Amino acid sequence: MQNFIISGGKRLEGSVSIHGAKNSVLPVIAATVLLNGKSVLHNCPDLSDVGAALGIIEFLGLTYKKTGSDIEIVSECPTCHRIPDELMRSMRSSVMFLGAIIARCESAVISLPGGCNLGPRPIDIHIAALSRLGVKVKKHRDNLEFTAQGGLKGADIHLKFPSVGATENAVMAAVLARGTTRIFGAAKEPEIKDLADFLNKAGAKISGAGTGIIVINGVDSLGGAEHTVIPDRIEAATYMAAAAVTGGGIEITNVVPEHLKAVLGAFIKCGCVISEEENSLLISAPNRLLPIDKTVTGVYPAFPTDAGPLLISALASANGTSLFYERIFKNRYGFVEEITKLGADISVSGARATVRGVNNLRGANVRCTDLRGGAALVVAALGATGTTTVSNLCHIKRGYEKIADNLRRLGADIIET
Repeated sequence: MQNFIISGGKRLEGSVSIHGAKNSVLPVIAATVLLNGKSVLHNCPDLSDVGAALGIIEFLGLTYKKTGSDIEIVSECPTCHRIPDELMRSMRSSVMFLGAIIARCESAVISLPGGCNLGPRPIDIHIAALSRLGVKVKKHRDNLEFTAQGGLKGADIHLKFPSVGATENAVMAAVLARGTTRIFGAAKEPEIKDLADFLNKAGAKISGAGTGIIVINGVDSLGGAEHTVIPDRIEAATYMAAAAVTGGGIEITNVVPEHLKAVLGAFIKCGCVISEEENSLLISAPNRLLPIDKTVTGVYPAFPTDAGPLLISALASANGTSLFYERIFKNRYGFVEEITKLGADISVSGARATVRGVNNLRGANVRCTDLRGGAALVVAALGATGTTTVSNLCHIKRGYEKIADNLRRLGADIIET
């Protein structure tokens, strides 16, 4: 199944439930390398990236059993500290295993990570953080070799940028380090707190997760834990955008509205009416969206970069011109060339995208270039007249479980071939 065939123009109505967060379940799976015992993870989405993460822990010597959205992982003594190239390149988040492997094995060997081509994403911030804990690194032609002879030692870490991945790697490395570690300038994303909650259930001593300063008091060992992964805020944003471009009204359940404040604010500016409950929200869109003067991506709680393509696809048919600024990833606009095939009028200059809303997008053949850009093409196709074929779905399947089925239940005309 490599193509979506979408006949646009159908108003979306009904209810959709959000699966567990891709960007939370991956570091939580990586964190099981640190544990001794059995862990049970609930609300785990069926994604290709999750499959890749499970492949890595299996290679490292852990065992797992997947039943529906539950994953049971048994962690004893990892039998390997090396992630092979083919597994490392299967997803960007594979670098997330680095801190856990070093903490558990006192060494690690990795190649450069894979994932979406969104521009340079060096791991120098990860390396700098780990070096503060006593990690040494040697660069070879094909890989990086990390060692921490004698174990890790707690220290103060000052991140030059609040990188989510570097924060998570530093937290995972520090939980078994001797003494106290303080991470200054830490990322504040909900996924950071979710990882800390899981580790604390396993016996870690972490405080401040979700703030700019995280304190970790190292412990000798960790046991198993049971944990429910938080809902995926970017999947929720995707269905919000789908409702918006079709003039629809839908209920989104199993969601934490607090995690979506910047996204909700953007769609309200577009003319959508949104009401929130504790674990759900309702969005009702006008017949045509309003433009937004300026949207700028940033670290949480600012507008998330992953939701940028989704908002742009909605603004492509808004009644006026919108300005969008991408401040996180250099090549986030890779999908723009494809969406213009649908008739969108978007020009890019550096970090700025100027989105001139058109009366109607038109069906065309388009190809996914990355995960969120691919989802944006699906969103745009839902609001377009005629039929659109979206190909290269491997990107979308990295982050969305049964997206075509969910959209059909909301009234979309979409089939997978």
